[in-house]
Amino acid sequence: MEDQTRDPTTSERKATTLSRREVLVGVGALGVGAVGAGILGSCQSPSAPVAPAASAAPAAPASQAAAKAPQSLDMKMVGFNDLQSRSSYQPTILKYPNGRYILFVGHHTLDVDPVTKSPLPSRNPLTGKDEENGTSLIDVTDPANPKTLFHIPVADGKGGGAQMVRAVDGNGLPAKDGKVYMLRSYHSAAHEIWDVTDPSNPKGVRTVRDGNPLVGAQTGAPGALATTHKSWWEPDTGIAYVVGSRGSDKDAGWRTGHHIMVYDLSNPAQPKFLRDWALDGQQPGGKIPPYFKEVPNIHGPISTGPAGNRIYMAYGTGENGVMQIVDRAKLLSSAPTDYTSAEVGRWVMNPDNGGHTSFPLGKMTVPDRVIDTGNQKAAERDIVVVVSEATQHFGDEPRHVTTFVDVTTEGRPQSIATFQVLASSGGSGEANFIDRGGRFGPHATNEEMGPPFYKKVVFVSYFNAGLRAIDVRDPYNPKEVAYFIPEITQATDKRVGKLKGQENVARQVIQTNNVATDDRGYIYIVDRANTGMHVLQLQGKAAEIIGK
Repeated sequence: MEDQTRDPTTSERKATTLSRREVLVGVGALGVGAVGAGILGSCQSPSAPVAPAASAAPAAPASQAAAKAPQSLDMKMVGFNDLQSRSSYQPTILKYPNGRYILFVGHHTLDVDPVTKSPLPSRNPLTGKDEENGTSLIDVTDPANPKTLFHIPVADGKGGGAQMVRAVDGNGLPAKDGKVYMLRSYHSAAHEIWDVTDPSNPKGVRTVRDGNPLVGAQTGAPGALATTHKSWWEPDTGIAYVVGSRGSDKDAGWRTGHHIMVYDLSNPAQPKFLRDWALDGQQPGGKIPPYFKEVPNIHGPISTGPAGNRIYMAYGTGENGVMQIVDRAKLLSSAPTDYTSAEVGRWVMNPDNGGHTSFPLGKMTVPDRVIDTGNQKAAERDIVVVVSEATQHFGDEPRHVTTFVDVTTEGRPQSIATFQVLASSGGSGEANFIDRGGRFGPHATNEEMGPPFYKKVVFVSYFNAGLRAIDVRDPYNPKEVAYFIPEITQATDKRVGKLKGQENVARQVIQTNNVATDDRGYIYIVDRANTGMHVLQLQGKAAEIIGK
């Protein structure tokens, strides 16, 4: 997922989007009318430059209309929140010391008016004001009745946006100060830290508003970052791997794209910058790796902390991907100009797929490999799930897959299995997932490494195919055991693209973006097409897996 402020690649220019608000402004009853559709590239916000007007699409056949209803297998909806009809990227769940469960939702930049190009209003019922998109705090202690507690806007006059968010309990940090903290991106310009001990009354710690963000500045101001993206914050040590790029990087010799800025946030009020990190070659003076035309840039890291001593880095997002295995201790102790010694292995993907998420399942005993001789080496394997992100509408790209990678021998990772949803499984005619419109394919896994799902079920957000649940107990033979595709609502945005030779066809379609889980067995999905947040739960045979 790339920040919207950078120049889109050629492939990214193919995909377009048209928001519900744009439809209300300039669309006739039968089609999309003469309004613009913004470019929507890899992980980008729906706000973007205007493209040619979308043409009126033929009336959707019955099969396509039927696809607008909710569809599910062994997964049920428990609760729903409309998230004030804001386009949503990342949900992060945190259990508070008092037993409350709070979901933090990062939102894309607010859409722009197709005529005036000014940000469209987005009303926050809690304040009675129109607010640029930011971060929503949702109380899901009662999962059947999710309650919006607060929306922290990004007031930059550019539509805002705070796609990425992490939260930690300060009692787990070395500071042990009894507070709860949130780390979030601020549009593409900065990263901030907030005190969310009282989720109904967040307080700034290091913010743009107060002139002291963790890194960056107000959008467009001197010192602002060029990009921001998906960070990781270790909840026990406070080490944070903050993703983005500085506005000064190009002049300093960095190649284009995000890299990692490592911070010590053990005391969030007094952050300490430690070093930069990237795939060797992106840094000033670096050389492009063999077989690459450009150096893939980081999408996001996942750290196993001091106990696991590994960080799994996903590069490339949706093309030219690399999954890198990094020795955490060496990364933190080596010279800041050393971009090689901490790497212990890398898996280079084919050019059609990229690294969006690299989720470690860790060491697993593979049931079919437990043999009478007791050969533990054969039975126990170290597994990472790597997801390549689908980025184009109406399937206008190579098919993306979720790959299971054996990293038992870290210097020589081996792909052992893939998972994908067949387009034809959506239904006959234009109910198939390609013709439904929008993106079809994987985006991200859940990232929680604890019960009840860890090493048993992995969830993959699949855009118009909703959420897919995969039985991973045998990683050599992953099997889908459940899915849920939300119902399209009046708030659901349209997506625009080329279908069967016709340009700018608009379809209202679900775009399940990301997923999170909690220790009670609830699953949270959010939609980038403004449909809201759904709380889900496994049932039937799928639920039996996590009970074993």
